[in-house]
Amino acid sequence: MDSGNILARIERDLSVSEDAMRSTPTLPPRAQAIADGALVAVERGISSEAGWKVPVAITRAAWDDCVAWSDEDSNRQCPQDETGRLWDVLWMTMARIRGQRFRTEFYAELYRVPRDGRSTAAKLVRLHCGIGPGDEGEAVITIRQADEV
Repeated sequence: MDSGNILARIERDLSVSEDAMRSTPTLPPRAQAIADGALVAVERGISSEAGWKVPVAITRAAWDDCVAWSDEDSNRQCPQDETGRLWDVLWMTMARIRGQRFRTEFYAELYRVPRDGRSTAAKLVRLHCGIGPGDEGEAVITIRQADEV
């Protein structure tokens, strides 16, 4: 079969309107993950206070496990708040990298009360931290659960 005929037939058979063929702007991958909620961007103020000089984001799974906390959680389990839990994550991950040779990946451990509706004692959790290029090639930090690697 002649390749010119195949191409002409394919072009004729397209049922997609020209409007649908226009490209729609998409966000770069990291920005899209933040917009979708898969990553939670940490406010620069608190990350800077903890010592981070570049943008930090935490995966939704790590956020839900180590940071998220409501008044209802405090009433059911023990008094805590999200800001304090976020500070613990940021501080402990920064403490882990301080004084070491530069690495693009490392693990940090910290104790946190599991958000399970009943625990009052802190349990050890291991987090993976990756330093890599952001959407514009800039250095960024991503903190995730160890099993998300």
